[in-house]
Amino acid sequence: MAHTHHIQAARRTLRREMPSTVGLLADAHDFTAMTRYRTFTFDDHEAYLRQVEGVLRARSAQGAHTTVALFDPEEFTEFCTAHGLDPDTPRSRTSFTAELAAGGARVAYAGQPLDSLVPELINKAVRKATWEYATLLLADAGDCAECGQDIGRAAFDQASQLLLNLLDTAGPGAHHLVCSIPAQDDQLIAVLHAEREGADPVRLDERETAEFVSVLAAGIALHSAGGLVLRTCEPDVPDRLHGWRLHRGRLDPLTTGEVFSAYCTDAETGEPLAPEPGVEYRPGFPIDQPDTHH
Repeated sequence: MAHTHHIQAARRTLRREMPSTVGLLADAHDFTAMTRYRTFTFDDHEAYLRQVEGVLRARSAQGAHTTVALFDPEEFTEFCTAHGLDPDTPRSRTSFTAELAAGGARVAYAGQPLDSLVPELINKAVRKATWEYATLLLADAGDCAECGQDIGRAAFDQASQLLLNLLDTAGPGAHHLVCSIPAQDDQLIAVLHAEREGADPVRLDERETAEFVSVLAAGIALHSAGGLVLRTCEPDVPDRLHGWRLHRGRLDPLTTGEVFSAYCTDAETGEPLAPEPGVEYRPGFPIDQPDTHH
């Protein structure tokens, strides 16, 4: 009897310590797409979300580590086709969720409500897709017809140096950068946060930096007319806004008026927006431009 109790206790410990991933149908449209499967027993999205949140809370109360990933019905169908699986089975959904755990965008559950978890999850998924697309564009750029150099790698190196030069010139403060690059039928947008105190080295998140540099590099490789804006925050002084235009692989400074116009115009309607209080609109400052042959 004692031996059986010991085994059961060991199993409970294992279940608690084994990390797991929950595939979430965050969007009502995606949820509806899954209701066509007989073995998917939910028919109300709000009720489904409450059930998922209940599972997450229960696992958290047991001390279990759980991550949440976006469950995409189209990707699920492609996964089942590629692996010869019947999509109308719980086992297939479990297999796909395990695939998400290995390579999909995920957010660790730490007791936060789904209302805050879902936007974070969607943001991560968008960032991941943007990074993958930018990386694909760089890989497809090919070699330079004149010198034989890998255009994508050269553009990545150039973008890395441009970013370092920009941050070096920007000086101390909390920096928020946004890079926007038109690419075929899409708009690639990357965001980067950087901090520097005094003369200390700048602090950057490695993954964020790789995403940002990849998007900027895609603009350089495609000779795209993109843009980059920088917002710098320091204590007790107004935030400073600067901007640059990406042109032929260079970051050319915008004027004060162009920076003001970029920030104070609704991107969708073109209507003017009120200036943000406590903000100084400034021209882009000169940046050392790395040499390029492309």
